[in-house]
Amino acid sequence: MINLKNVDLIKLMPSYIQKDPTTQALCAALTSQFRQLADEVKACLILPRVDTLDSVALDELAWQLHIDWYDANASVEIKRQLIKNAIKVHRYRGTPYAVEQVIQDYFGDGYVEEWFEYNGQPYHFRVVTSNPSVTGELANQFAMTVESVKNVRSRLEQIIISMTAEMQIYCGNVLHTGDFITIEQVV
Repeated sequence: MINLKNVDLIKLMPSYIQKDPTTQALCAALTSQFRQLADEVKACLILPRVDTLDSVALDELAWQLHIDWYDANASVEIKRQLIKNAIKVHRYRGTPYAVEQVIQDYFGDGYVEEWFEYNGQPYHFRVVTSNPSVTGELANQFAMTVESVKNVRSRLEQIIISMTAEMQIYCGNVLHTGDFITIEQVV
């Protein structure tokens, strides 16, 4: 592999041409141009540099990649995750995997349960997440996000927020054994 920053074109030429003065002059002139070009090429590579792009560039890139579920008001880290996973989501769009990927990019965690997994109505599904912020204002964004990547025939039935916590719960039991004796008076 040739590193453009360290390229020396004269060394790439066959030995019989290396002695030609015209070739030597041309290679000397082009070598500096190639070295300058090496720095400029990095600016063309956008996707590998997504972690260094600013918010405006991320918005533009999302538009170019046709990311329908993209929210320009989201944080820069979420925008970066959406762009990194956009091609994968486009590839699997309409599947539970795509829905799960977008939910995880936006809200951190979540998974899809299809209707046959919980005895629901056919072609319905529900999303289970442990992110408590998926209520109120974010609930609409959550539903719109899911709507943009889900299968067209499928319907989001409900969003379940699963919360777990450690608590100290005390239980007590009492076991009482004994006999009942009935004494009757005989007259």
